[in-house]
Amino acid sequence: MTHDTAALYSAYAARDARFDGVFYIGVTSTGIYCRPVCTAKTPKATNCRFFTSAAAAEKASFRPCLRCRPSWRPATPR
Repeated sequence: MTHDTAALYSAYAARDARFDGVFYIGVTSTGIYCRPVCTAKTPKATNCRFFTSAAAAEKASFRPCLRCRPSWRPATPR
């Protein structure tokens, strides 16, 4: 995974489905982490941290989003 946060944020803001399951976004202002396809309001780039797995986001004390359910596998129907 790239460490270019601008590129990751751009993919997140575009809700690009190609990145679903590739990385996760932790939002520091809310303490929630999401999938790149989450339909919640896009936070400021300064409030985003990027993780390679849902487990890494949870280890950093973020809780899963109730809208996009990032703790489920990306291919799992909701």
